[in-house]
Amino acid sequence: MKEIVIISGKGGTGKTSVTGSFAVLASNKVMADCDVDAADLHLILDPVLLEQHKFMSGHEAVINADLCDSCGLCADFCRFDAIEQLQDSYAVKHIGCEGCKVCVEVCPQSAIDFPSSHSGDCYHSTTEYGPMIHARLKAGAENSGKLVTQVRNEARQCGNEMNASWVIIDGPPGIGCPVISAITGVDLALIVTEPTLSGKHDLERVLQLSKHFSIPALIVINKWDLNIKLSAEIEALAAVYSAEIIGKLIYSPLFNLAQIAGLPVVKYAPNSQEAIELTAIWQKIESITGGGE
Repeated sequence: MKEIVIISGKGGTGKTSVTGSFAVLASNKVMADCDVDAADLHLILDPVLLEQHKFMSGHEAVINADLCDSCGLCADFCRFDAIEQLQDSYAVKHIGCEGCKVCVEVCPQSAIDFPSSHSGDCYHSTTEYGPMIHARLKAGAENSGKLVTQVRNEARQCGNEMNASWVIIDGPPGIGCPVISAITGVDLALIVTEPTLSGKHDLERVLQLSKHFSIPALIVINKWDLNIKLSAEIEALAAVYSAEIIGKLIYSPLFNLAQIAGLPVVKYAPNSQEAIELTAIWQKIESITGGGE
């Protein structure tokens, strides 16, 4: 079973559109959406939910009003202004609590509990194209890297149970903890970039990251024809890092039309030039990795 992750140095480069088409083209696979802060693969794969599990991570203070004597020490010591005074006691503002536990330590009445926080949810779904593991982190919640790891572990377990050939991961953008969790130990990272100054700059950071973790990297330039000069500079940059460019996708409204229709591009317009290019990219990945055999 081969694990590949589709990532990008910045958001909006088109990696989810590429991943969605791979879901159609690959055989015997499990899909995993590891962009847990802003998951959107479900918008084009239309999953049917089978299971939902709470993701517990970190802690959040909760004041027991029956024990609180309104001394105000918790509010005085809270550096995040996360505690507000009520008529007869104090209460923690959910969105403001950073889980530092200072209020718990200073409360003379031991009136503050510190339970685990429900930070998000992980989902097991089925799609027309195969199983899908995905998740959603609550707004402002932390430990997205930990949730990414959980999604990957459950996708890998699902793949082993069905003797899958592929685990195809829609990764998060950037180079932070969620990306590190998404790429660690995969067989291949496919980086989707675009010919802009920020696209080129962020591509180099992702190439440095993949090199640091010894992850083989391939590159797809999306909208390459919008700036041919910068596309050429990206090709030169790829050569420096020995990363092969295996495809160039033209700028096309077809990608937006497919998203509006809630379908992968190769499903929405299977005979289009865009679908032919995406199919060629996937076939190169199969050839390079020896996957699907």
